[in-house]
Amino acid sequence: MQVLTTVRELQDYSDAERAAGRRIALVPTMGALHAGHLTLVDEGRRRADRVVVSIFVNPTQFNDPKDLVAYPRTLSEDLSACERAASTSCSRRRRRSSTRTARRRSSS
Repeated sequence: MQVLTTVRELQDYSDAERAAGRRIALVPTMGALHAGHLTLVDEGRRRADRVVVSIFVNPTQFNDPKDLVAYPRTLSEDLSACERAASTSCSRRRRRSSTRTARRRSSS
C-alpha cells in the first residue's frame, strides 16, 4: 500500500485514475476505523475500480474542544485496516495542510 502525504498527490492520483477510465469510490471517515467503515470499503470495491478512504478528524464535528483532543488517532491501525480491506487509498488529514493517503490497486 502506498501512502500519499499531500492533497496534490491525491489529486494527481485521482486525475490519473479517471484519465485511465477507472471509477473511484470515496469512503470518508474520521479515523478509528471499525467494521462499518470496512463494509463501506467492500461496497466501494464492488462499485468502483479504486477505493479511497479519507481519514480526517474534523474539528467542526466537536462542540467541546476536549472531545476533539480525546478523539482517538489510530493511524497505524487505520492503515492496517485499509490494507486488510484492500482499499485503494486511505488518507489521514491531521491539520489544515497535512493529508496522508495510502493507496492500493484493486485486483480487478
